[in-house]
Amino acid sequence: MKPFADSDVLELEDVEVKIASPYQLIVWNDDVNTFEWVIETLIEVCGHTYEQAEQCAYIIHFTGKYAVKNGAYEDLRPMCDAILERGINATVEVTV
Repeated sequence: MKPFADSDVLELEDVEVKIASPYQLIVWNDDVNTFEWVIETLIEVCGHTYEQAEQCAYIIHFTGKYAVKNGAYEDLRPMCDAILERGINATVEVTV
């Protein structure tokens, strides 16, 4: 690569940068709620398909927690509250 000369012209280009969702809705495993209840909740509250909700439920069960949704805090907080009202442990956390 040759170095820039004084006569070289640099052109700036607009670059679109997509910023990752800053928050995650985490659902935590417990020994109280059934798979079907968690699946039904994820479908109704988060808008998941049955297959998505079922996969989330298995991951929650085997790993202890799972980020079921990413997005803005303002969008995730009401979902978290609705999940908590159903007796399922959930939190909204900053994406690491």
